[in-house]
Amino acid sequence: MTAKRPQLTGRAAILAVVVCAIAMSLAYPVREYVAQRRQIAQLEEQQANALRKLQRLEERRRRLEDPEYIKRLAKERLFFCEPGADCYQVLDEGTAEAAAKAGTKEPERPAWYVTLWKSFEAADKGRPAAPQGQQSPAPAASASASAPAG
Repeated sequence: MTAKRPQLTGRAAILAVVVCAIAMSLAYPVREYVAQRRQIAQLEEQQANALRKLQRLEERRRRLEDPEYIKRLAKERLFFCEPGADCYQVLDEGTAEAAAKAGTKEPERPAWYVTLWKSFEAADKGRPAAPQGQQSPAPAASASASAPAG
């Protein structure tokens, strides 16, 4: 009978160790390579964004050097009227008519900190805060106590 050969010989074990060593020595450089490629892609995207922004700014600079464009901007934004020209400005009729009919100004919203403070006071007293623009109702007991007797 022939002797049975072992399945894992010494040579196979050494080969397996060498292959594992090579794989482990290559793992870190491959990981770094992938990370650097990702960083390069991000930097290229940032560069493309910066170039687009630069092109927009260059276009804006070119437009701002044009005197006709400046005049048009002054007329649109600042309501500039050239000397000797008849200029008119149309007011919004809806707002003017509503104010004339009401005879009063539109009620102003209180500042944010006033609204916040009122909500703290309401929470402290255990009642809901009044909606914006309305005063919170006074308790009935204090209203009758402050009324003059007579």
